[in-house]
Amino acid sequence: MKSETNADLPTSQLEDPGDGRSIESFLGKVVKEYRTNQGLTIADLAEQSGLSRSMVSKIENGQVSTSLDSIVSIARALGISISALFKNFEHREGNAQHVKAGKGMEVVRRGTTKGHTYHLLAYDQGPVKLFEPFLITMDDEAEVFPTFEHPGTEFIYMLQGKMEYRHGNRSYLLQPGDALTFRGSVAHGPERLIKLPIRFITVIMYGQSPELDT
Repeated sequence: MKSETNADLPTSQLEDPGDGRSIESFLGKVVKEYRTNQGLTIADLAEQSGLSRSMVSKIENGQVSTSLDSIVSIARALGISISALFKNFEHREGNAQHVKAGKGMEVVRRGTTKGHTYHLLAYDQGPVKLFEPFLITMDDEAEVFPTFEHPGTEFIYMLQGKMEYRHGNRSYLLQPGDALTFRGSVAHGPERLIKLPIRFITVIMYGQSPELDT
């Protein structure tokens, strides 16, 4: 078994100036990800790398500043290059919100109780609501729609079907691929459903566009 050199000392938390992650915690996360993806246990990786189980555990938990010899041993045991372990180190930590198809929260808007569903595609977690994206489906030609008014700017992108959409005193024919952007403070809403089912994406952005306010 290879010895763990004096370079494997308690971590000094050397920081990446990009986003504050330590090298140790980043390496540990990557090693664990490669290990689990290959179906290996900590004991398996320890045996194949020549390190002790406790050392592999400390490395994965970012608790030691790992020597180059130990990193080489782990990379060989995992069948990857050393560069593969660090290839994403300078990338900022991802924190995207992923909503799977059909899993958006269904919400009810005023006056839309049948044949008209809203699925919220992102959940704004900040103290101030910046935007709301919805997938809207309409499949009942008998539905009567109210008009809507709200702060900010709204963007619509048609995916399926055909309808006339009113904004103020003007009406627009919307078909797949069409987009419509307008001030939310002016009364608006579907006026006539021409081809069902109708599906479109609408994004309400809170904070008005200067071009649309003129």
